[in-house]
Amino acid sequence: MIAVAAGVKVLVATKPVDFRKGADGLAALVREALGHEPFSGTIFIFRSKRADRLKILAWDGSGLVLFWKRLEHGGFRWPPVSDGVMRLTVPQLAALVDGMDWSRLHARDVVRPTATS
Repeated sequence: MIAVAAGVKVLVATKPVDFRKGADGLAALVREALGHEPFSGTIFIFRSKRADRLKILAWDGSGLVLFWKRLEHGGFRWPPVSDGVMRLTVPQLAALVDGMDWSRLHARDVVRPTATS
């Protein structure tokens, strides 16, 4: 399980990447191809050509963290292959890493109270 604070931005690179890349290569890809800052605290998720592997890159304030996972059976549920990124919620990230269908999770719109009773 990965503990992620609420409000952290989670982005999925929708196009498969070369899985020989390490943390530095993925950070360069984030900056150059995706147009984002790899040291911003955003969590970046990358997929392999085979849908059974993922890498997660994040800056934790003191260094780059690289998480790698391979499913033994089946594959991860990925968005359609295209250039660019897609945003996920923290619960959707947890479902993706667990190999579940994250697209079935939808956040509820909760109206913020205006006064206490």
